[in-house]
Amino acid sequence: MQDTDRPAWQVHLLKVWQHRTLPAFLLWPLSLLNLFAVRLRQGLYMSGLLSTYRVRVPVVVVGNVVVGGSGKTPVVIALVRHLRTRGWRPGVISRGYGRLGTACTEVKTDCAVQDVGDEPALIHRLTQAPVYVAKHRIDAARALLHAHPEVNILVSDDGLQHLSLGRDLDICVFDDRGAGNGFLLPAGPLREPWPRAVDLILHTGRQPAFKGYRGHRTLANYGVRANGERVALTALTGPGQPRLFALAAIAQPELFFDMLRQQCVAIDQTLALPDHFNFEDWTWPAAASSQIVCTEKDALKVWPIYPDALAVPLNFELDASFLSTFDKLLADLPHSSLSSGHGNTST
Repeated sequence: MQDTDRPAWQVHLLKVWQHRTLPAFLLWPLSLLNLFAVRLRQGLYMSGLLSTYRVRVPVVVVGNVVVGGSGKTPVVIALVRHLRTRGWRPGVISRGYGRLGTACTEVKTDCAVQDVGDEPALIHRLTQAPVYVAKHRIDAARALLHAHPEVNILVSDDGLQHLSLGRDLDICVFDDRGAGNGFLLPAGPLREPWPRAVDLILHTGRQPAFKGYRGHRTLANYGVRANGERVALTALTGPGQPRLFALAAIAQPELFFDMLRQQCVAIDQTLALPDHFNFEDWTWPAAASSQIVCTEKDALKVWPIYPDALAVPLNFELDASFLSTFDKLLADLPHSSLSSGHGNTST
């Protein structure tokens, strides 16, 4: 049995965005308005009428051009871990989508997830790197570097279109949807025209739509409760075990459900909720005897209500060829890169 809170129009629109069908062509004239706005904004930055600010350390942006999740957060976590192995001291900046506040905030272990955002909270929990969230990423970058002068490289979770923050490397992440039908919003899924200039293209899905590097994601074979207790997924099925209730409030919840099934987990019921869903007033719709299984991101908001919920970790690995190229690009950055471009240099 599967439940979903996604409106029917949204499900239909996601299908429309994958192909150049009649509905997509009917929406295409509206996408020209979006194209005009995108090009105008880019032109204002290129002309210097709008300023791009650079900070004193290299900035790596992990973003996408397609709306919805493409696996950026696991890439950020993997990059932070890799950078540490190479001697870097990374920090992470994010807007913190879905959070209640708007102030520039440092993400700490005791922060309420609703105040800082689920993805920044997860990044900090899994990496222990300094993480700051702000409406404008340049504000997050300044605040982080002021509070943590030891940080010598920043990774931006999303922000490919946030042109006020100067960057040294752009990584564009895609899943199996690729660029969809190639149209801009609302006729297609693109935030801006593709292809566009980026330093690295990374595919996180199983069937890349075009050329680029690969990342591989698999689920762990265990779940974790709020108290840190691990439970093997194989122990969740069989006679006498509670019914399994799988939920996911991510951009593509079906991916999580499919990965659970690939682990031979027999799911009795699934619930797909909107990305960044606020579980504060959420009531468990399943029987009290059933076991909740969810993503790590959702667990941060579910655990305060249901501490016995099992969060299944996501294992994400970047290809060696990607990491080798990434390291070379970092090593080849000219010293002048931190002061070049339009705008100012900020500390």
